Amino acid sequence: MDKERRPIIAGNWKMNKTVDQALALVRGLHRDLGRFDEADIVVCPPFTALAAVSRELLHSNIRLGAQNMNELPGGARTGEISAGMLKEFLVRHVILGHSERRQFHGETSALVAVRTRAALQAGLLPIVCLGETLEEREAGRTSEVVERQLLESLEGLTPEQAGDAVLAYEPVWAIGTGRTATAAQAQEVHALLRARIAAVHGPEVARRVR
Repeated sequence: MDKERRPIIAGNWKMNKTVDQALALVRGLHRDLGRFDEADIVVCPPFTALAAVSRELLHSNIRLGAQNMNELPGGARTGEISAGMLKEFLVRHVILGHSERRQFHGETSALVAVRTRAALQAGLLPIVCLGETLEEREAGRTSEVVERQLLESLEGLTPEQAGDAVLAYEPVWAIGTGRTATAAQAQEVHALLRARIAAVHGPEVARRVR
């Protein structure tokens, strides 16, 4: 494993857990993983639990993440949340471009790029989701789809910013279909993404990206 690249394990809780349930879960994680130091651990609870989970993790090795973020610092965006609001709860990571946001809320890679830049400028580390659907995989378009998503979602980033982004390959075709992506399939896409980053930003950035 590249010494410059520390593994990261992030859990997206989606629309699950009340505050009490979130606290119970994170206390269990802290009990079991409090001395774990082989990877960065990130939990991404719903917005309603961020404050409580943040207090619980104050002196923990577990980091706090959010499930989404608007690109604007404030304004008329009902139901949205800004980087500044997330940072009040000591959030360090934010998931952007999740397949469910793309599918159900019409979020495009162009929007993900704007939000990725905004997150980095605010001092947050984005976890950018990429992945193909079952139809796209069966049509042999995996490379085309994920490369396009990568280039569009990281549009406008400097090499340093690109190196700070976390890329989460999310095989959409394996969500709720009963099919499972193998480690080899995931690694194949990882290699593809890393090669594309190397072509755009250079090999050192490609090695550093998680």
